[in-house]
Amino acid sequence: MALQISPSILSADFARLAEEAKAVEGADWLHVDVMDNHFVPNLTLGVPVVEALGKATDTPLDCHLMIEDPDRWAPQYVEAGAGSVTFHAEAAAAPVRLAREIRAKGARASMALKPATPIDPFEDLLPELDMVLVMTVEPGFGGQAFLDIMLPKIRRTRELISKHGLEMWLQVDGGVSASTIERCAEAGADVFVAGSAVYGADDPAKAVRELRDLAQGATSAARRAADGPTTAR
Repeated sequence: MALQISPSILSADFARLAEEAKAVEGADWLHVDVMDNHFVPNLTLGVPVVEALGKATDTPLDCHLMIEDPDRWAPQYVEAGAGSVTFHAEAAAAPVRLAREIRAKGARASMALKPATPIDPFEDLLPELDMVLVMTVEPGFGGQAFLDIMLPKIRRTRELISKHGLEMWLQVDGGVSASTIERCAEAGADVFVAGSAVYGADDPAKAVRELRDLAQGATSAARRAADGPTTAR
């Protein structure tokens, strides 16, 4: 599949969200961080803002729920217009049931893992999901430095996806920028959340294109390396 860039509005100007959404309309998704000041130590926005954003942009919404009790709240984000809804493995009481409910309502179902949460215990759940999000910072705040120690976890997640022959996406979120996106792509990620790297740029749309090009180049190089040297005849 084509690599995808999902700019995070956590780094946008909240007083101008409609304009900020339009500034990245060449992106594949618009990443919306929902925080409740309980699961993570920050408070952002909720269902009404997601619903308003959905009316203000044609870019599909990728909602990342960093909240307690996603089993109760996640379906409401689908109803508000989200095309993809991510819940945290650490917060969901019944992740399989929740993923099926999200899918049944018409959105892609995704599960996120904090940096300290391994992927292996959730291997059997992968067929129920459309995407796995490996957090490359501790969730809660934008602008954090990328954690290189997450690269093996990204690789392991890609191995498990390939092992089961699944057509699912592997997203990374946290510190993704021009200096880190290639490492993420080489490790196997194919959906990249970028906040300050996009909204901190003079031209956010151009930043999206440049990030996609960097990821594509790194992915192509990794595939060539995996295929090994070719023998000239």
